[in-house]
Amino acid sequence: MLEATPLGDGWILRHGPDPLPASVPGCVHTDLMAAGVIPDPFLGLGESEVAWVGRRDWTYERELTSASAQEQTDLVFDGLDTVAEISLDGRLLGKVRNMHRSYRFDVTGLSGRLSVRFVSAYAEAEAVRGRLGERPAAYAEPYQYLRKMACSFGWDWGPTLVTAGIWRPVRLEHWSTARIARVRPLVTVDEGVGVVELAVDVERTRVEVPLALEATVGGVRARARIDGSGGVVRLRVPDVRLWWPRGYGEQPLYDVELRLLHGDAALDAWRRRIGFRTVELDRRPDAHGTGFTLVVNGERLFARGVNWIPDDVFPSRINRERYRERLEQAAGAGVDLVRIWGGGVYESEDFYDACDELGLLVWQDFPFACAAYPEEQPLRGEVEAEARENVVRLMPHPSLVLWNGNNENLWGFRDWGWEPRLAGDSWGEGYYLGLLPRVVAELDPTRPYTAGSPWSGSWDRHPNDPAHGTHHSWEVWNREDYADYRLSVPRFVAEFGWQAPPAYATLRRALPGEELAPDSPGVLHHQKADDGNGKLERGLARHFAVPKGDFDRWHYLTQVNQARAVAAGIEHWRSHWPVCAGTVVWQLNDCWPVTSWAAIDGDGREKPLYHELRRLYADRLLTLQPRDGGLVLAAVNQAAGDWTPALTLRRMSVGGEVLGQAAVEVTAGGRAVARVDVPGELVPAGPEEFLVADADGMRAVHFPVPDREAPYPTPEFDVSLAPDGVTVTARTLVRDLLLQADRLDPGARADRGLVTLLPGEEVTIGVRGWKTPDAERARAALYCVEPTR
Repeated sequence: MLEATPLGDGWILRHGPDPLPASVPGCVHTDLMAAGVIPDPFLGLGESEVAWVGRRDWTYERELTSASAQEQTDLVFDGLDTVAEISLDGRLLGKVRNMHRSYRFDVTGLSGRLSVRFVSAYAEAEAVRGRLGERPAAYAEPYQYLRKMACSFGWDWGPTLVTAGIWRPVRLEHWSTARIARVRPLVTVDEGVGVVELAVDVERTRVEVPLALEATVGGVRARARIDGSGGVVRLRVPDVRLWWPRGYGEQPLYDVELRLLHGDAALDAWRRRIGFRTVELDRRPDAHGTGFTLVVNGERLFARGVNWIPDDVFPSRINRERYRERLEQAAGAGVDLVRIWGGGVYESEDFYDACDELGLLVWQDFPFACAAYPEEQPLRGEVEAEARENVVRLMPHPSLVLWNGNNENLWGFRDWGWEPRLAGDSWGEGYYLGLLPRVVAELDPTRPYTAGSPWSGSWDRHPNDPAHGTHHSWEVWNREDYADYRLSVPRFVAEFGWQAPPAYATLRRALPGEELAPDSPGVLHHQKADDGNGKLERGLARHFAVPKGDFDRWHYLTQVNQARAVAAGIEHWRSHWPVCAGTVVWQLNDCWPVTSWAAIDGDGREKPLYHELRRLYADRLLTLQPRDGGLVLAAVNQAAGDWTPALTLRRMSVGGEVLGQAAVEVTAGGRAVARVDVPGELVPAGPEEFLVADADGMRAVHFPVPDREAPYPTPEFDVSLAPDGVTVTARTLVRDLLLQADRLDPGARADRGLVTLLPGEEVTIGVRGWKTPDAERARAALYCVEPTR
């Protein structure tokens, strides 16, 4: 039987005359931080102080003994970042140049000093650029010239920390006769019968030995013969339980065990979990353009999505527990789809395992983002090799439902001035429309592929045409008011978002001792977007009086504006189901403490946007939409059964007087939207009025003017402690009340975000992690919209 020996211990990192202890998996930056050589680049201006690290070559070493009673010993690296030479006792084992691949070297009978020498990623990228020529990109860094996590080189939410190291586990594998080299599982459903086809490749030390395969799943067992270097085992599992996305059903998972046999002796084994489900992507043309609707087990979905970036700029620090925590946060916000963005990595098995268990659909980008990528060698061969490896590696996971060729590169070619600058040079089109769809069709025909995001499906249309395929909506954040989300109905909104700073405690930890201000040095350093604070201020000024010299107020209002902006988009687009079939918010998470579009900041704290997503992505949603000069009430029902809410509309004054009231009958069918016109007499007649819709504990409000034009009363409310929380009782209208729990204690969390209270109403906000509850301290941590003076 194959034996594995982990090689995580005993490594050193060469740095000057005295080597440093090294952690494997890990990277140069984390080892240098652990040794006290460099500061934490997440704190203050530390990022700038460690820029030299990415320009250096680095060597990892340890002693290695490969002695074994088995016939062959392989040295296996699950991930090397990125360009390296591997040698053993001075003998070159190989050279590698791709972070997204694994590597295997025969070291049978060899022992001595194992050395992994990493070349600076900058040096390699610049050398490739010199050979192949300049290609345009959204950023000046040379990330498109090597197969490495692009956002290592910085992004508009990320630091420039160009890593190197053994970033995934390394081990010795000892084996005899034969081993399983690759298993390609095709999992389908045929009229209630689960069909599993395991295509197996083997590596041998002795070709003449007869070999067999034995597989079991769901109580069914099957055998097959190995013919030369491969074989296929097929199993049919009756009456399988289907795997569903969360909110649509359960997520049953089946254990698969495959054994490689020589006679009765097991030589190697492969074990995974699978789920039985079907997935299609409906891209048929219709009266509105070209659709983009995911269909799972025959059920058409409105995808409630978030974009995922690497959860740490040093991805070796992300463990199984951290993946689980972050993805549970996503599920807790009503999310059912996570898009792994193309400037990151193919994530570890732990990520996809959690998605399988939580019912989170995964949209997987191939790692290409915001740049023209050369298609010549040495890149082309690496792209194909990494695609083949990772497509097969991820195939067992039922959560994976879509392969996507790239992020914004087709759009960039057409709109960002690339085409004339390239003058006929390769830029990646051959990958997205040729190589990658061929690899997916050959290896994983059970899942759909799309060439890019955004992509209209044809060069006959603009790549980002909202009427066709996927659409990225960035004009609003960059130049317009978020109310302009309501001006179009894209078929599928794969990216849109609005910025806000991280939680107060996160800023305090990241910027120790700094007097916080929107333009203080540390706050500006932790804002990577082009004119990010300018866009925040202009977006704020459209709705509020921008506070001057009051950081706490600025911090609160920018977070309110983020939640309001995302709500404007999602409520509008969900109300247009099935024309619009999904929204994927940019973004769920952060990779360090930064002002960004994230709902969860770099320290894992939920912004108000996170709690707003819980409302926006719930199965049932009420929304009031300005439409055709009037107001429309939309009852969005993503649950299976009909919804006939007891619905009340109230036209009110900001002083709290009820000016008109009516009960409205509406029935939204299962997975459908019902829309009714608001009676004219209930439509607010001026800035001092607003409309409230209540049904089944849900509320929608509509104010006809921006907050800066509304004559709000001075908010008055009482605060008292409740078991495990704080109760607030309103004496006036209180708009967008927020308890910033991390101001009470850095470890404290509140169970809700923004809430609007009418006079006489109360809300209890649950708080956990607060060591010494105190009503006055709670009042000081409460913020709400105030009248413009």
